[in-house]
Amino acid sequence: MIPVTKPFLPKVEEYDDYLASIWERQWLTNNGPLVNELELRLKEYLQVNHLLYVANGTVALQIAIEALALSGEIITTPFSFVATTSSIVWQGCKPVFVDIDAKTLNIDPQKIEEAITPQTSAILATHVYGNPCDIDAIQEIADKYKLKVIYDAAHCFGTKYKNRSVFEYGDISTTSFHATKLFHSIEGGAVFTQCPELLKKMSQIRNFGYNGPNEFTVLGLNGKNSEFHAAMGLCNLKHINEILKKRKQLSHHYWKKLEKLAATYPKINPDSEYNYSYFPILFESKELMLKCIAALEVNKIYCRRYFYPALSHLPYVQDQILPVCEDISDRILCLPLYHTLTFADINYIARIILRIQNYQETPVIDMPVNLQIELDTILKTKEN
Repeated sequence: MIPVTKPFLPKVEEYDDYLASIWERQWLTNNGPLVNELELRLKEYLQVNHLLYVANGTVALQIAIEALALSGEIITTPFSFVATTSSIVWQGCKPVFVDIDAKTLNIDPQKIEEAITPQTSAILATHVYGNPCDIDAIQEIADKYKLKVIYDAAHCFGTKYKNRSVFEYGDISTTSFHATKLFHSIEGGAVFTQCPELLKKMSQIRNFGYNGPNEFTVLGLNGKNSEFHAAMGLCNLKHINEILKKRKQLSHHYWKKLEKLAATYPKINPDSEYNYSYFPILFESKELMLKCIAALEVNKIYCRRYFYPALSHLPYVQDQILPVCEDISDRILCLPLYHTLTFADINYIARIILRIQNYQETPVIDMPVNLQIELDTILKTKEN
C-alpha cells in the first residue's frame, strides 16, 4: 500500500532519550523545559524573532483572532483546510469568501478590495501547499483600509519569501505541526508575530488568560502543548534539512515522469524558496482525475482531493459560488509524498496515471460508489 502521506519518525532511541529526561523531571506539561527548548531551536532554525508553541494549528488560528480582538467580517479563501474557516466562526466572526487565483491557487488580491465593507476587520489568507500568497499586494490593501492580516501558514515550514521566513509576514502567522506535515511534533502548532505586545497577549491566551499565579487579564483557552510532543519536535528538527532535500528530489522526479500528463501545477511565487510540502496536480478534466483516483485505489495507492469541496459550501456559512475555486476543487489531486516514498513508487504511480490517460474508454475497474456517481454525471452531461 502507498498512502498519501506518512509521518517522518526518528529512530526510537532518539525519542527514548527525551522520554527518560521527562520521567526524571516528572514535568509533563505547563510550559516545561522541552517546550521552551523547542521554541528556542525553532526560532534559531527559522530565523524568526518571536513564536509560541501551541496545541495545534487550529488553536493557533483561534489565538490569533482573539489576540487581534477581531469582530464582524473576515475576508478569507474558500480553498483551504476546514480549520481556516471554522476558526473564524468559532471566534464569533463571519467568513467572507473571495475567489482564488487560477494559477497560484491562493486568494486573489484583486478580489479582496471589492469584498471590503465597514464590518470588515481582517484578511485571513492561506499559503496553499506552502506556496506564498501575493504578500505585498495583500499588505497594501490591509494598510489602505486599516485591516489586520493573519496568514494560515500550516503548510509552510521551511518556506521563505524574499529571503525571510514566510512566518515573519502579516500581523500574525500561524502554522501546524500535525503528524501529516513535513515537520511535526505529532500534534502541535505555532503562532508568530513581530510585535512583542501581541506575543505577550497570545502567551496569556494560550494559558487560560493567566498573568501571574492569581491574575487573569484576558479571555484565554488551553492552548498549551506537552513535553512529549515537544520531544518529538526536537527529534524531528534535527532531520529537517534531510527531509526538505528528499521532498524536493521526489517532487522533481514526479514532474519528470508525468511530463506527458494532461495536467498543470500551481505556479510557485517567484520571490519564494519553496518547501515541497505537497505534490498537487491540476488535471485537464475532472473525468480524467476521477478515473485516475479509481485506478490508483485499485492498486492500493491512495491520493487526496485536497481541497475538496470548497469551504464556501460548509453548512455553517453563507453558501457562495466562486467559479475559479469550484473549477480547481473539481480537478485537483494530491499524490503521495513523504520521506520514505521511493523513486520506484513514483514510477509505478506515474505509469498507472499515464495508462489511464491513454484509454479511449472508461477503464473497467471497481470504482468507489461516490466516484462512480460523479463520473456518471460527467459522462451524461457530455452525451447531452
